[in-house]
Parts: sequence; structure tokens; C-alpha cells
Amino acid sequence: MRWNTRREIILDSLGQTTDSIDVVVFDRQYTPTLLDNEKHRYVPAEAVYAVFECKPTIHKDYLEYAGDKAASVRRLHRTSVGVPHSDGIKDPKPLFPILCGILATEIEWADGFGETFLKNHAALSGLRKIDCGLAVSGSSFDVFDGDGTYTNGPKENALVFFLFRLLQKLQSLGTVPVICWNAYAKQLSTQK
Repeated sequence: MRWNTRREIILDSLGQTTDSIDVVVFDRQYTPTLLDNEKHRYVPAEAVYAVFECKPTIHKDYLEYAGDKAASVRRLHRTSVGVPHSDGIKDPKPLFPILCGILATEIEWADGFGETFLKNHAALSGLRKIDCGLAVSGSSFDVFDGDGTYTNGPKENALVFFLFRLLQKLQSLGTVPVICWNAYAKQLSTQK
């Protein structure tokens, strides 16, 4: 058995990068990764649908850590250009918010994704917001419905429930925006 030890790093056309991200859900059909090798894979920010931090347990410190990683991804600059087709050029696609989550085996709080979790989760806002989480042994949560309400998954089949909710949310996003490769080329041409 071989473990994937490759670091996933997200970059933008301004030359900014994230720290290593544990799990990156990205588009490989329309946006290639860059400079892949045994140790690194660089993913353009425009290709990213979601990122996840994987930890053994969900607790306050790891939740805040995942929030910091979320912010490092969400602060990146993303481009979107028109799509050429047989009748002209379709307008650029609006950028959707990148989903951010945390995955673990356990959750530290006795009430799971109850009051203590909600208090700690509410402290993460703006770019640090965590959209979903899974504790395989306990349950899951998400705020995918758009009205700010939490959906908590069942303790039984937590992984499958979480996966179906995540897949539905990803499906609702459609395809990623068309990347402006000239913006990336411009960044390279201005480096000295």
C-alpha cells in the first residue's frame, strides 16, 4: 500500500499560495494542475470547489485551525472570463464561494455537534467560516441550505449522509469559472 504524501497547494494569478491543504476537491476537466511531482501539486484557485482539513478529532483548536486554512484559500484571487462558443462569447461565470470543512474520526464534545460545538463554530465567520464537518463515529453537520440553519446527520450512516449532502451541494455549484491564463502569464512576466 502506498500513501499519498503529496502536498496540495492552491495558488492564484497574483502569485499567492496557501499552506498545504489535506483534501482539495477541484476540477480536472477544464483546469489542469500545475507543476505536479511526487511532493507537490499546485491547483489554480479557479479550479477549487471545496477544501477539507483532516484531523483525528474535532475540537476547538482543530476547528479554529480548519478556519484558518479556509481563510487562506478564500482570500486568493480568482479570475473568470467569457466562454467562447459557436454564437459568440458567453458572459463570465460568477464566482461561487469555496466550500470549507473538517473531517475527523471523533468529535470531542459529549453532545456532538450540539451547543458547545455551535458556540465554537459561530466564532468562525467571514473567510474562516466552516461549511460542513464529519465525525465518522458521531455525526455530521452542514449549513448548505443557504438560510443559516444547521443540518445534522444521523449517528448511524454518518459518512454516507455527509457524502450525499456534499455531493448535492457540489452539484448545485455547476462547473468552475473559466480561468484567465493571461493573468497567470502576466504574473510571471512581472517577476524579476
